[in-house]
Amino acid sequence: MNQTIETILNHRSIRHFKKIPLTDEEIRTIVKSAQAASTSSYVQAYTIIGVKDPVKKKKLAELAGNQSYVEENGHFFVFCADLFRHENIGKWEDADVIPSLESTEKFMVALIDASLAAQNAAIAAESMEMGICYIGGIRNDLEAVCEVLELPRRVVPLFGLAVGYPDHESSVKPRLPFNAVYHEDAYMADKAAMKAELEHYDETISSYYHERTGGKRTDRWTEQMAKMLSGKKRMYMKEFVEKRGYDKR
Repeated sequence: MNQTIETILNHRSIRHFKKIPLTDEEIRTIVKSAQAASTSSYVQAYTIIGVKDPVKKKKLAELAGNQSYVEENGHFFVFCADLFRHENIGKWEDADVIPSLESTEKFMVALIDASLAAQNAAIAAESMEMGICYIGGIRNDLEAVCEVLELPRRVVPLFGLAVGYPDHESSVKPRLPFNAVYHEDAYMADKAAMKAELEHYDETISSYYHERTGGKRTDRWTEQMAKMLSGKKRMYMKEFVEKRGYDKR
């Protein structure tokens, strides 16, 4: 096993950071690493907003559900799907690009491009002995996030990435069993086998929480998922995305 794989497999979310701001060189290294990710047809349909302004970070922390680590970190990045530049390219090159930009396909391209770039950034940061935490909470109120970051139409903030030097130790959270996520040649839809794997995984997760919390928490993964998916969350998203000029065709 090489050092890169060790870094990847050692991932854990960090929610407490030392009060050490990232240097401009560190920020540039992380962003350049993000840019090295694969991109569909060379479209590069994303933008990364680095947030240094303490007032804006505080507001984003509030919008994300009062998550303190959105405000208190070494640097906060917001990854955005971005077809704004491509709309302007259409104008400059006298090409009708709007039907393509408004397609579900290009929406997926932008989401995938941004996600691939973000994971490169995360691995780069962790390889530099930093910790990271993805922040989906900014999607609680994307209209407000767009105002804070002054985003033009066709730019959609997807998630944040808090980065910094860890101020605490945390354990690696067990993932689903290998056979639950890797199928060869065809999807293995045997429900009995799936249930058996998930029951075993539930035991692993329950034990993990029990040890981590000193017995205060023992919930199962399937229990978590059922509870989470039974509620409605951010149901405004389709309307918001269409309003920003995406996923209309």
